[in-house]
Amino acid sequence: MSNIFEYNGSAVVAMVGKECVAIAADRRLGMQAQTVTTDFKKIYEMNNKLYVGFYGLATDAQTVSNRLKFQLNLYQLRENRLIKPKAFMHMVSNLLYSRRFGYYFIEPVIAGLDPKTNDPYIATMDLIGCPMETKDFVVAGTCSEQLYGMCESLWKPDLEPDDLFETISQALMNAVDRDAVSGWGAVVQVIEKDQITTRTLKSRMD
Repeated sequence: MSNIFEYNGSAVVAMVGKECVAIAADRRLGMQAQTVTTDFKKIYEMNNKLYVGFYGLATDAQTVSNRLKFQLNLYQLRENRLIKPKAFMHMVSNLLYSRRFGYYFIEPVIAGLDPKTNDPYIATMDLIGCPMETKDFVVAGTCSEQLYGMCESLWKPDLEPDDLFETISQALMNAVDRDAVSGWGAVVQVIEKDQITTRTLKSRMD
């Protein structure tokens, strides 16, 4: 396993529903094939309508999440308002591009609702901050091919929050079952305009 992105193992996915958005990640932290812990945090809350998950090197993910939270706090103090998900995407992109000669080995997955209109928003980007915005789903991880296949099979437009939870859960759980370095449970966050639902899933432990 020569790719440093795959050293810790990871699977992150975000999906758009009807006036809601969901983001999910597995819970395994490993050193290649050796499992270190099964309750590792990969999704970080930026504000009450905005979350970001990371695929890649776990130490870089923690560093970047702290730097983003710092920049976000400065933004909210200066602007006196919640940041829009698209503006946050540009903030993440600028941070990663500023380190283009000494990369953070991560790929972020952003999911959130617009603080005023509650429009759902999802995006991902590569390690130097080249963004990809979509209207259906984004995936990242060591089992990204399996995630793409599951999401393309299961996702439908305008899913209600409960249906969106079921869809993203089934997509993630079935994808990580076919990957040796991710899995061991999952965390799913469903973001709606008036509430956030967090569920922890159990999966195969082998």
